[in-house]
Amino acid sequence: MSAEHVTLMIAASESDSNLFYATRFMAPDPFIFLEIKGERVLIMSDLEMDRARSQATVDRVLSYSELERQVRGKGVAGPGSSDLVHAVLESEGITRLLVPGNFPYAHAARLLELGYRLETKKEPFFERRAVKTGEEVCHIEAAQRATEEAVAAAHDALRRTTIKKGLLWLDGEPLTSERIKKLINVKLMERDCVAQHTIVAGGEQACDPHNEGSGPLPADRSIIFDVFPRSASSRYFADMSRTVVRGTPSPDLKRLYQAVKDAQEEAITKIRDGADGAKIHRGICERFEAAGYKTGLVNGRMQGYFHGTGHGVGLDIHEPPRISKTGSPLQEGHVVTVEPGLYYPGLGAVRIEDMVLVTGDGCRNLTDFPKTFELD
Repeated sequence: MSAEHVTLMIAASESDSNLFYATRFMAPDPFIFLEIKGERVLIMSDLEMDRARSQATVDRVLSYSELERQVRGKGVAGPGSSDLVHAVLESEGITRLLVPGNFPYAHAARLLELGYRLETKKEPFFERRAVKTGEEVCHIEAAQRATEEAVAAAHDALRRTTIKKGLLWLDGEPLTSERIKKLINVKLMERDCVAQHTIVAGGEQACDPHNEGSGPLPADRSIIFDVFPRSASSRYFADMSRTVVRGTPSPDLKRLYQAVKDAQEEAITKIRDGADGAKIHRGICERFEAAGYKTGLVNGRMQGYFHGTGHGVGLDIHEPPRISKTGSPLQEGHVVTVEPGLYYPGLGAVRIEDMVLVTGDGCRNLTDFPKTFELD
């Protein structure tokens, strides 16, 4: 058996970021990518052949239908994608295939039948994906500027509200999470960005970090905004969280906000090339505990600080590396979020999130949006 291996992916690049990264070609249907001795090869349907040849950043584009005819001519009835892969590789003497962890089982089973040995690796499948180029950072910053513009419009809407019976009213009716999310998402579409699962959650809803929010927004209580759109043109994400209150927050809620803001800003000062993501996360946990903000299960519900401090951002909204209890070393060129939060039912919740670019001696904050708690 040859010691060499071939990288193989069979997926739709519209939903598989590794495949898009390898080819820079967007397609809604699965296609085949091979990297053979440094040569990058696509096997494409007739529908996508011409577009792939003009747009994909690969060395060679082969015809799926032509290969299919060749395989049928060898007596294989109803050949599938794995049979076409075999047709390309059988003359190379290569039997080891490196595939991503989400490689389709049906294809894997057929390749095993054909005598191949499959190996997988943990993400990042392409290590270089975690280290962003200057061009990639520009794409992320462009998406971030659109995010900030949309959130600013949403905050302006909150500023125009009046308070009646503990709720925020605008234009003669209670202002809802749904209305603000629509405002944000439309603003993002105008900037060629697409947002899904935008969070605008107030009061008790904000105490569940992934509650997207629904119904009328409360006065005098914290409202968490978490907005993470993807650029429709570059495919890169941005990510930002802010917590605001319209009205008069309680003294305890104001202290909660300040504790999170101080912890977040201190964590940012610790980010640099070679820093330990687990250590940064542990420092925030210890800081909150020392300030009296305990974490644990109370009446069947988690409260305190019970999520990670940050994650990589790029072609996926959550990428390596992690700043968490299972964190990893940071490296120059990583783009990561810093987003501690505290959540206490009855009191409220606060989460503040910036994106930063790791540099040799620190980091550069890619977020240019104020951290304003009380909206006047």
